[in-house]
Amino acid sequence: MSVDESHPAFPAYQTRPITRYQRESSWQVSDDDLIQETPVAIAFNDIAYTVMMCTPHDLEEFASGFALTEGIIDAFKDIHDIEITTQHNGITVNVLIANRCVARLQQQRRSMAGMTGCGICGTEKLDSVCRYHTPLATHSTFDIERLDQALEQLQQHQTLNQRTGSTHAAAYLNQEGELEALFEDVGRHIALDKLVGWILRHHKQGGAVLVTSRASFEMVQKVVASGIEFLFAVSAATSMAAELAEQLNVTLCGYCRRGRANIYTHPERLQAKR
Repeated sequence: MSVDESHPAFPAYQTRPITRYQRESSWQVSDDDLIQETPVAIAFNDIAYTVMMCTPHDLEEFASGFALTEGIIDAFKDIHDIEITTQHNGITVNVLIANRCVARLQQQRRSMAGMTGCGICGTEKLDSVCRYHTPLATHSTFDIERLDQALEQLQQHQTLNQRTGSTHAAAYLNQEGELEALFEDVGRHIALDKLVGWILRHHKQGGAVLVTSRASFEMVQKVVASGIEFLFAVSAATSMAAELAEQLNVTLCGYCRRGRANIYTHPERLQAKR
C-alpha cells in the first residue's frame, strides 16, 4: 500500500481551548480534545465516487471495507493498491481495483456528500438500498455468556472516545468472545466499514461484530458483506434491520448489557454455557 506524505497527516483529534461552565463554580478556560472530522474523497481507479466525513485514521481498512459493502469488489484480491493523498482541505483515497470490477462503478456511483458517515446518503434509487439478497449459511454458534467480557473490553479499548467522548466503535469478537480488533470513527457506518475492511484483509471467518450504536439495516448489510453471522449492538435495532436480519439469516441482538440482551432474530445460534 502506498501513502503520499507530502502533507502532514491529519490527527485523529484536535486540542483547543474552551470555556467550561459549572454551576456553583467559576467559569474556567481549559483545553479540550475534539474528534477530527475530515472530508475523505473516495475514488476507484481515479474515478471520483463519493466524499465522506470521517475520522482520518485506518483509511486503508475503511477503503477496503467500503469497496466491499458498496458491492464494488467481491474479495480483497480485487484490490491492487490503495493510494492515500493528503491536501490542506482533506484526503483523497484512490483504490485501484481489478478491471472486472470497474464496470460496477456506473451502477453503484452515488452523488453523496456532507452527511457524517451516512450509509445511504445520496443513493439515487430506492431499489439500490438493499444490496444483498442471499441469506448467509449457518456455520457457527456463539456463547452469549461471553458478551460480558467483550463489553468490558470494548469500553477499555475505546481510547478515542475516552479522550473526546464523540466516537462510535465497531469490534470483532472471535468465537471465544475475545475482542481481536476495534475501530473508532465519528461515523458509526464508517467505524463498521473499517472493521469490515480488517475482516476482509485478515480473512476472518466466524466470530461476531459488536457495535456501540443502534443496529440499522445498513449495519446488517455491512455485516452480511463480511460474512459474519452475528451482530451485537449496545443500542436497539430498527424494524427494518430486524426484518433484513431475519431474511439474511443474521443473528441480531440489541440492548447488549452485562447479563442481558434483546435477541431479535435467529436465537437458535446462541448458547448460554455456564
